[in-house]
Amino acid sequence: MNHLEQLTSEWYEYRGYFVRRNVLVGKRAKGGYECELDVVAFCPQRQHLVHIEPSMDAHTWAKREARYEKKFEAGRKYIPGIFSGITLPKNIEQIALLGFASNANVKTLAGGRIMTSADLLAEITAEIGNLRIAQAAIPEQYPLLRTIQFAYQHRHAAGWR
Repeated sequence: MNHLEQLTSEWYEYRGYFVRRNVLVGKRAKGGYECELDVVAFCPQRQHLVHIEPSMDAHTWAKREARYEKKFEAGRKYIPGIFSGITLPKNIEQIALLGFASNANVKTLAGGRIMTSADLLAEITAEIGNLRIAQAAIPEQYPLLRTIQFAYQHRHAAGWR
């Protein structure tokens, strides 16, 4: 699991989602699987189902389009069976989370929304940035989120902007 997968999983779990990571789907008769879904999360309170495919690739948009088309199609096909016993919403939000890209000109990829790692960090710090460690430390089961909280709280002492 790469750090973007880990951070994404922690973020959604911290916010109350049930999270499945690196889910192998489409078992083949002669062995192996059709695809792996990186992060699938469901929040019962919000009735929100989301499939996130984080990547640190630097591929062309055409190559990304082909790769994400396969992943997102597999998600639409197999996600309904992942959380067995739970009634899921029909709509699955699909996000291509890219470490090396801009979404200034390209907003979607294979039908999913493009989110950059900078967008994710902005979302995280907007919510946890004001949580003081002494009163509301992120639980230690979320080491990457906790690190962000510590770094964000101490950014001025370290001379960051």
